[in-house]
Amino acid sequence: MAKISDIIEEMIKEMLEENHGLAEFTRGSLADEVNCVPSQITYVLSTRFTNGQGYRVESRRGGGGYIRIYQIDTGRDKASYIMHTVNALGDHLSQQEADVYIENFLDHDIIDPYTASLLMAATSDSTLEAISTDMVAEVRMTILKNLLIQILLYNEENI
Repeated sequence: MAKISDIIEEMIKEMLEENHGLAEFTRGSLADEVNCVPSQITYVLSTRFTNGQGYRVESRRGGGGYIRIYQIDTGRDKASYIMHTVNALGDHLSQQEADVYIENFLDHDIIDPYTASLLMAATSDSTLEAISTDMVAEVRMTILKNLLIQILLYNEENI
């Protein structure tokens, strides 16, 4: 069974697809539809719909409040999308965050399923288990950035 976060993410992505890259809803209405607390919606928005993942989120709380998500057009070419992401990445990254980025690359046809599986393997907790706990997120970020740059270089040479 899918986790509630995955269900919420999928529902929002369906809204974006149906409305040409725009989704608008209230936190409460989506929480009611999914049968969860509104803070779960907030969590999904903050972890799976970030600028670096190709989204812009606007929200307004209170009466008449809303959440509006725009899919950012980072250019139609793969190189622009990858560079946008590399530039938006910070200093550290959890395995869950890395997986979300990789799944977004897959969803946007930036990488193929084989490349996605390699990226997930390279950034997984099991791969990094020999590294001290306080360094894992930084090492994972470095690995992902370097692999994305290599994908960029490979694509430029083979276009």
